[in-house]
Amino acid sequence: MKLKFQTTVFGQLVRIVSHGRLLRYPDEIDSSLWKKAVDEQVPQLKQVHEHTQDTEHPNDAEEGSKKNLEPFELQSNVPQDNIVAKDEPDTNVMVVNWYGPDDPENPQNWPENYKHLIFLQLCFLNFAVYIASSIYVPGEPDLMEGFGVSKIVATLGLSLFTIGYGMGPMLWSPLSEMPKLGRSAIFFWTLFAFIILQLPVGFAPNVSVFFFFRWLTGFCGSPCLSTGGGVITDIYAPTKVPYCLCIWAAAGVLGPILGPLIGGYLAPSVGWRWTIWTFTCICSLVLVVMFFLFPETSAANILYKRAKRLRKATGIQHLRSQSEIESAHYTPKDNLRLVGKAFTLTFMEPVVLLINLFAGLLYGVLFTWFESFPLVFGDIYHFNPGQQGLVFIGILVFSIIALPLFLLWIKLRLVPAMTSGNFKPEMVLPPTTIGAAALPICLFWFGWTSREDLHWILPIVGSGFFAIGIITLFNSLYMYLGIVYAQHAASIFAGAALFRASFGATFPLFAPSLFARLGIGPGNSLLGGIAVLFFPIPFVFYRYGERLRGWKCANQ
Repeated sequence: MKLKFQTTVFGQLVRIVSHGRLLRYPDEIDSSLWKKAVDEQVPQLKQVHEHTQDTEHPNDAEEGSKKNLEPFELQSNVPQDNIVAKDEPDTNVMVVNWYGPDDPENPQNWPENYKHLIFLQLCFLNFAVYIASSIYVPGEPDLMEGFGVSKIVATLGLSLFTIGYGMGPMLWSPLSEMPKLGRSAIFFWTLFAFIILQLPVGFAPNVSVFFFFRWLTGFCGSPCLSTGGGVITDIYAPTKVPYCLCIWAAAGVLGPILGPLIGGYLAPSVGWRWTIWTFTCICSLVLVVMFFLFPETSAANILYKRAKRLRKATGIQHLRSQSEIESAHYTPKDNLRLVGKAFTLTFMEPVVLLINLFAGLLYGVLFTWFESFPLVFGDIYHFNPGQQGLVFIGILVFSIIALPLFLLWIKLRLVPAMTSGNFKPEMVLPPTTIGAAALPICLFWFGWTSREDLHWILPIVGSGFFAIGIITLFNSLYMYLGIVYAQHAASIFAGAALFRASFGATFPLFAPSLFARLGIGPGNSLLGGIAVLFFPIPFVFYRYGERLRGWKCANQ
């Protein structure tokens, strides 16, 4: 465990305070290890490599990943051997790599129990930040009374937070993929800022202060929503990544489900401000655990720091990590392009743009549907705020049923396909057809069973189909993107978060007018009809996804 502590925030602080005398790296103990870390085929370094998977050019990287899907590989985040940047003047450069295939500093070689500990922290972090969005909603009436604002204005507290955690990953995810920065520091310090900034939220003297810091906290708390996918690909073997991505996403869904339940009992008794303090305490606990136990998982960052140590220890200035070689001639403009990589991938890659647009529109429809819950269970069935939170247990129960079945499909069908040597990313997509059918069923069922003459259990059962849609449709779509763009997983998931947040935050603002004019049944039927129109789209991606990826490559 000593080796893993070195790259945690706690370990880095210990090393700074002790001037490097404590928690030393192996190469600091045995200086001769640098010979094992250097590629022996130095003459090949003089070659100009025309096919570098340069992080500045994600299109090239994706083309390379596409060509190497047989057998399936998902480890392009690990620097490649014998690659130098174009026009590298130093022909004596020596690439610092792993000490060997069993190097204990390589995240892929870490013990499984330690990987699971890191993964568990990611899940708790995802839950803790996501619950911050919905736990506030039951406190809206109290906020309306305290600040003298309307229902639509009070809804901005949710919308602005959602927009914040959609925008944040567009910055944090590309930064986490920069070798000089890595992932662990971004996770920790953004979560630290998220917690500290809850003070002006909870003590807000007016609604303007509340709204601004509500958006800012969403922005700071967002890395867990996208960068977590990058961590999973850092540490797990390709065949285990799909399992982890699904469970990680399910932990995020669990937050919005339990948020109204907790807030429904908390807000009426002690006020909306205590909804803020509750999830702040949960996040503080997660922060303490991550301070001690969350290491750096980026292979590029680990090798970058190793190269710096070896240059200092040996005095050999030709020792370079792969990332240093690739970025040797980067201009400030090139670095800006790296920071903007999430935008480039999101809006310039046709497959990414189309999938994110499809998923974002569906999210907007579903979040609009959520706004009918208080109207159904409050106005029709006369539930109090606490009881209204309990109705989300239906979605939780269906999630508990659907998730193991989806994981079983991964085990029986997807993993064998991935190891067969004939794998194509489109093989991930068949479950999307189930999800595309489940969502309109959910909306129609819920809308037309929400009547006083029918028992309240019927709309709750109908709402459960939402869980089937989320697990089978969205998990498959994002898993597909993660496989095609494995090297840029964090940036890819950042774009997905932006689209989900944008549509999920804006569509509900129109919900009061929609249900006031059409009513619960017709209003949800309209949403269900929109979902029906989306039904053929998963078939299109399954049938023509490979052609779409080829079209993009052909037009680079």
